[in-house]
Amino acid sequence: MFDHMIATLKAHPKKLIFTEGTDPRILEAASRLAAQHILTPILLGDPAAIDDAAGCGGWSMDGIVKIDPATYAGKEAMVEQLVQLRKGKMDEEACRAALNKANYFGTMLVKMGQAHGLLGGATYSTADTVRPALQIIKTKPGNKVVSSSFILQRDTPQGPERYVMADCAINIDPSDDDLVEIAVETAKTARIFSVEPRVALLSYSTLGSGKGEMVDKVRSAVEKLKARQPDFPVDGELQFDAAFSPAVAQTKAKDSPVAGRANTFIFPDINAGNIGYKIAQRLGGFEAFGPILQGLNAPINDLSRGCNADEVYKMALITAAQGE
Repeated sequence: MFDHMIATLKAHPKKLIFTEGTDPRILEAASRLAAQHILTPILLGDPAAIDDAAGCGGWSMDGIVKIDPATYAGKEAMVEQLVQLRKGKMDEEACRAALNKANYFGTMLVKMGQAHGLLGGATYSTADTVRPALQIIKTKPGNKVVSSSFILQRDTPQGPERYVMADCAINIDPSDDDLVEIAVETAKTARIFSVEPRVALLSYSTLGSGKGEMVDKVRSAVEKLKARQPDFPVDGELQFDAAFSPAVAQTKAKDSPVAGRANTFIFPDINAGNIGYKIAQRLGGFEAFGPILQGLNAPINDLSRGCNADEVYKMALITAAQGE
């Protein structure tokens, strides 16, 4: 999966911002990315502190750009632009204070075209990554929500087995319209990872076997999504076993274009999504990559606070590969 990404990125170099420039995990990953000539990392923070931290870990800073938000020469222009973007919601003083924080400063650099995307959150919450992205980068035309997906992969004797699951981290109780948007964006993400999407909208019911408001929501989403005539097969509502198992599909949904062969799973709410991908990860032996944020005008992604340097490296590849 990553070999193809690396080859593509080397042919089309990108600049990627890392908001936590002195974090050892970030430094190790950035040093590796720069040394392999995959992309140009931009580390935010005091350059001297970044160099000291890199020296302690023995990581080279060759090919890495360091920017200190406190002394950035274009800060006033950045403040002025943020005031315009947040007109009526943040005054100049609030904008100036926000831009002293690496998450806002880095997001503004992306907005101003200084980098392709941003990766942060190794030391702060998902909300602190998503909030400035929504306020500054905003959602793509036609999109109303930011969602997330996870890529689940494990090696088999026949080659890598790969699935996509959403939304597992952002939307607590998405509406039927939200589920439509989540499904469309997740199908786009799937294709970035060479998964040709066959999309199942999941429920505790399969094609009318159960009743309830949650079932109605998923069924409505499927109807609305099919009406858009997407360029991928989709069906629902489907229980996971009907979506995944060919044998169960023959019993529960034998005429479905997706049942028994789905590879892209849309959960009805965050409870199901978060629990579902973690069960697959821990009991199924899958490696989980994400959360991958979807629906924004530029690639912005969030790291787990428990991430290691290898996970930072891989999420950097994913972020750089988005938005092609």
